[in-house]
Amino acid sequence: MTSPSRRTLLLALLVTTALATSGTAASAGRPTHGAPDFGPNVTIFDPTMPVGEIQQTLDAAHARQVDNEMGTERHAYLFKPGAYGTAEQPLQAKVGYYTEVAGLGAAPTDVAVNGKLEVYNRCLADGGTGNCLALVNFWRTLSNLSLTVNGAGQDGCRATANFWAVSQAVSMRRLNITGGGLSLMDYCTAGPQYASGGFIADSRLPATTNGSQQQWLTRNSEVAGWSNAVWNQVFAGVEGAPDDATFPDPPYTTLDTTPLSREKPYLYVDGKGRYNVRVPAAQRDSRGVSWGDGMTPGRTIGIDDFFVAKPSDPVRLINSQLARGKNLLLTPGVYDIARSIEIRRADTVVLGIGHATLTAVNGAVPLDVADVPGVIVAGVTIDAGTVESPALLRVGRSHGHGHSSPANPTTLSDVYFRVGGPHIGRTNTALEVNSDNVLIDHTWVWRGDHGVEGFTEGVNGDTDRWRTNTGRYGAVINGDHVTATGLFVEHFQRYNTVWNGEHGTTILYQNELPYDPPTQADWMNGTVEGFAGYKVGDRVRHHDLYGGGVYVFNQNNPSIHTENGFEAPVTPGVRLHHIMTVNLSAGTIDHVVNGVGDAADMTKAGEPVYVAQYPTP
Repeated sequence: MTSPSRRTLLLALLVTTALATSGTAASAGRPTHGAPDFGPNVTIFDPTMPVGEIQQTLDAAHARQVDNEMGTERHAYLFKPGAYGTAEQPLQAKVGYYTEVAGLGAAPTDVAVNGKLEVYNRCLADGGTGNCLALVNFWRTLSNLSLTVNGAGQDGCRATANFWAVSQAVSMRRLNITGGGLSLMDYCTAGPQYASGGFIADSRLPATTNGSQQQWLTRNSEVAGWSNAVWNQVFAGVEGAPDDATFPDPPYTTLDTTPLSREKPYLYVDGKGRYNVRVPAAQRDSRGVSWGDGMTPGRTIGIDDFFVAKPSDPVRLINSQLARGKNLLLTPGVYDIARSIEIRRADTVVLGIGHATLTAVNGAVPLDVADVPGVIVAGVTIDAGTVESPALLRVGRSHGHGHSSPANPTTLSDVYFRVGGPHIGRTNTALEVNSDNVLIDHTWVWRGDHGVEGFTEGVNGDTDRWRTNTGRYGAVINGDHVTATGLFVEHFQRYNTVWNGEHGTTILYQNELPYDPPTQADWMNGTVEGFAGYKVGDRVRHHDLYGGGVYVFNQNNPSIHTENGFEAPVTPGVRLHHIMTVNLSAGTIDHVVNGVGDAADMTKAGEPVYVAQYPTP
């Protein structure tokens, strides 16, 4: 994510509205049949409600969250099966920070919205009218519904598409979009219009304008068309995906099928009004949407088999419920975690809604998963605390000593990490994977490059941040047969990603090196200048990477060099396909990989340097 190192966060608008509490619809006094107690930050709509009432609720939510980048509010807005909005009165809403909008149908076609669900550029200057971009549009979710794009009543530019101008930690899943175009950039707001996303899975899409998006992964979907490519656009198992035969002109990377995939679990209401969680099965060599021929293959777990946790619940209670055989549903909010939430039972599901966030306290590892197969962690954000944690999420304790299943991989879906931002954070490693047969399906592992006032804990800006907001490694993968689809890792102080396991696969990798090393001496790996953004371990003999980018923006000291964007052992079984480096106007990456590839330096800022295949065939 490319952004200035400091920002003055705009004050959120104070809008008074009657929002739903758990167990009620968004209209006061209208009960929602059978709803569990999801707490005060979950709003459930039903199709009998007036469109204007739903519109008012969502408008008020966006007003509170549009600028609340580092706030603590978390919300989910859920639509029961039915139709919302009409051609004459569409439902047109915008989605802000820490907001999940999702249908409660068994299939995306069970919830039909006529209108738009959008994200526009965020304006950071001139009282909210200047420096408008999507580079900081993080932490929001849209899923499991059909959207008939309807711009009635909007101005001529806005009516041309459904805008989804986002960057990292934003997912679109299980969508059926018709009736108009989808644009991943906001070309209606005055520039610069930069964007740095993103992720779509299990969706049917209309003609899609990629626009200014620097990188994007579309997985297991159908698309009517795709226009524009910037640096690194990857498609896996997508019907209608563009051909990549002329890479890097344009810079598309296209896999006909996805080697390993598993769709994210989703909450739904059945025909009797009962709440359930559908847990999709893992797929091999898959293509297209999972719901095209009926309900997504997998298993259904009734909500009674979940412990529905609130931020006020102590970890000892959560762990006791897990030990009794319950799954875990984390309702929206920020949870202080002073001892690990321990996942010890195979096939346990941990599902967060509304961007539920676990914050480490006193150096704890907030989430610790045992060496057992089939665990699923989805929809959870994990923050470092002010005391250093050895890790923020650990999967398995020691490589080679646990149980795993190729047919039932432990899966991490939309799991995000922060080291800094709302407060100083400290960790040795953010994500540590020791188990075999693990699937990482979309993650953003972020050491913060900006945050709230006081974030640097000193007067010397980025120099102070380098010393106080510490994270050595972003993702360390020690297990064998680990697959990552959508791995975004940024700004860590040594290797951002270290892959030590055998037979690993990454489909789209995005990295920015840290902005803030004060001097070259602070950015040395022994006698080597800097740390690669993606490191395949020296003893690894089999590894594949498809579509990878490492960016440099050493704004604290533009004279700093990094020798290689990627490092990998030179052996036929380790193959890097379609990789690149790029300079964002400060610092230098001397080579793309292992001394191969030209320098990404300040003489060609914004111009990618590509290596189509390494080793060269």
